[in-house]
Amino acid sequence: MKSILFVVDLGHFKAYSIERTELGTPRVELIESYDTLDAHGKFSEKLSDKAGRFGMGGERSTLKGYGEAHNLETENRKRLLKSVADEIMRLVQSEDCGRWYLAAPKKINSRLVEMIDEETRRTLRKNIPADLTKADKSELLERLGI
Repeated sequence: MKSILFVVDLGHFKAYSIERTELGTPRVELIESYDTLDAHGKFSEKLSDKAGRFGMGGERSTLKGYGEAHNLETENRKRLLKSVADEIMRLVQSEDCGRWYLAAPKKINSRLVEMIDEETRRTLRKNIPADLTKADKSELLERLGI
């Protein structure tokens, strides 16, 4: 039976296909990998450094607000998590796998699992709350206990 291992954080996404060979040993093959540019860098580098010039009401008022986006970082994090969850659901469905595994940093792990639909979540076999995006295939198999 085909399995998929997802190794993710907010900036990296890797999906591996895990199949057993005729000898019973696991064969791990990278099926999808990408980096999310929105997760890298500082917001100060992505946004203009000039203050906005939005009026605070009233005519001819000299008071001008900055129009700051106070929740920008939180919203970006939610958007990235949703994107990762959607990609996991898409691949689990399109690859027709019977089970899948997840390795995501502890900081985002539970929130990510919550965003995955119930049907897909039922086939999750093991959830590893660790950042393994830089781990090699043998370490991944060891952490999964395969």
